[in-house]
Amino acid sequence: MRRCNVCGKEKLNSKFKHVKKKTCLRCETIWWRQILRAMVIERQLTPVERLANRSGYMGSAFLMISPYLLPYDGLGAYTYLLGALLSLPQVWVAKQWNIVALNFNLLIGYGIYIYTAL
Repeated sequence: MRRCNVCGKEKLNSKFKHVKKKTCLRCETIWWRQILRAMVIERQLTPVERLANRSGYMGSAFLMISPYLLPYDGLGAYTYLLGALLSLPQVWVAKQWNIVALNFNLLIGYGIYIYTAL
């Protein structure tokens, strides 16, 4: 038995669409509620998206600390490159092409900086 989050009544599990659903079928079949439900997609992240998000967070952390590490023998340039590489999968999976172009620009710019410094 579960409680519907709309009508507040206790109902059998068979009265719900699936296990994670909190609204009973009767409350969900109201015409305007069906329109609202059709506009929302219920989905979970795929393993690729989860991995890309985690590497993106790590890359963002490297990008945040890089300006403070630039004075120390150019260590910041290496962390900029590492941050750009780690955050690239996240923006690629999310299809944020402007940030992808920005990351490639960062990779090329600091790659040239490191190459000329050697």
